Amino acid sequence: MTIKKRVLAAVVGAVLCMTFAGCSKKEEVVPEPVREEEAEATPDMVSAPSAAAQDSSVITQREEIGGKMQSYLTGEWKSEKVVNRRPIAVMIPNNSAAMPQYGLSKASIIYEAPVEGRITRLMAVFEDFDDLDKIGPVRSSRDYFLYVAMGYEAIYCNWGLARPYVEELINRSTVQNISAAVEGIYKPANEAFDRVSRPGYATEFTGYLFIDGMLKAADRLGYNWNYDKAYVPPFTFTAEGKRAEDNYADKQNAAVCYPGGQTGNQGGYGAYNPYFEYNSQDGLYYRYQNGKEQKDEMNGEQLAVANVIFQYCHGEVRDSHDYLAFGVHGEGDAIVFTGGKVIKGTWERYDGDATPAKFYDENGKEIIFNQGKTWICCIWQEYGEFVEYE
Repeated sequence: MTIKKRVLAAVVGAVLCMTFAGCSKKEEVVPEPVREEEAEATPDMVSAPSAAAQDSSVITQREEIGGKMQSYLTGEWKSEKVVNRRPIAVMIPNNSAAMPQYGLSKASIIYEAPVEGRITRLMAVFEDFDDLDKIGPVRSSRDYFLYVAMGYEAIYCNWGLARPYVEELINRSTVQNISAAVEGIYKPANEAFDRVSRPGYATEFTGYLFIDGMLKAADRLGYNWNYDKAYVPPFTFTAEGKRAEDNYADKQNAAVCYPGGQTGNQGGYGAYNPYFEYNSQDGLYYRYQNGKEQKDEMNGEQLAVANVIFQYCHGEVRDSHDYLAFGVHGEGDAIVFTGGKVIKGTWERYDGDATPAKFYDENGKEIIFNQGKTWICCIWQEYGEFVEYE
C-alpha cells in the first residue's frame, strides 16, 4: 500500500538547502533559532491541542495531583519533577553490529531515520531517566536529528564526528548539547561519556552516556532544565479512560506495519526489515528487526509503543560518502497507527526550530494519540511506495 506524494508548500529548511545546486550560503533558508529558556515552566501550563480537539475526550490542561502530572510526551501520569523537566535526546546506532541497545525501553519517544549505508539510526527522547545508570551505545549526530530534538526542547547528547554538516548548528549558543570531545565540538562534555566492555564489538559501539556524568555536564554548562513558557507539546493525547481508536471507527484496521516494506527497502528505510506488530490485548505495537524481537539489553523486554508514526520527508544524498539530508520543516504526508487503526493525514512544522511537527488527519483536525510511548519513522518520501501495512 502506498501514499501519494505531496508537493511541499514551502522550502523545507536549511537542512536541505545546502544540497541544492546553486544554493549559496547567503541564499540558505535558515530556520528560526531555538528560543532561550528565559522563564520557568509552571504547573498549570496548557497542552494547547487544536480547537477541534478541545473536549472531554482529550487532555487539554495538565493538573498536579499528589505530586504527579501528565507528561507532555506520553500523556501518562508521572512525577511532577519528571514531566516539568526538559528531556534528553540521545543518538543511538541501530545496525546489527551495535545490537542490543541499553535503556531504549525507557524512552518516551523514539525517532528513527535513515543514515548513510541505508541503515537507520535512532534518537531516543528520555524524560524519565532517573533510574537509569547509562544509555547506549551512543553515536554521532546528523543535523536532521538535531532539528527534531530542538522541537522537543531536548538537551541533545551525541558522540562522534560533527563535521561537515553538523558543526555550525550544534555549536550555536542557542543549542544545548552534551557532546563527547571530537573534531568539530567546541564545548565537549567528556564527563558524561565512557567506554563499556563489550567483547566482540567494534570500539565505535562501546561508548555510552552515563546519567550521573550527564547531569554534572549540564550543570557545568549552565543548562536550564525547565521548559520554555512558549513550549508546544508534540501530541494531543486521550483523556483518562478514553481510547483514540474510538474517534476513528471508520478507519482501516492494520495489525502489522512495515516502514520499508515486507522484504526491506535498501534504498530508503534500512537494511534490517523492521516492522511493528499490534497486540490488541494491551494496545501496543511491538518492534521486530532482522526477523526477531528487538529487545532492550537492560531488562530483556521487547520494545513496544502505543503509537507509530510514518512521517514522510523529502530526502537527498549530499555527497559521495552517501551522507543524507531530510526536510524536517515544512509539511508532508503522514500515517499514524494507534489502537490498531490507520489514520492517513499530514504533518506540518512552520513555526521554527523550537516547535515540533504536528500531525493532522485528512480533514485537517489534529490527530488524537493514545497515551504512551511513540515511535516516529522518518520515511524517505522518494521511496515511500515501499511502505506497507496490513
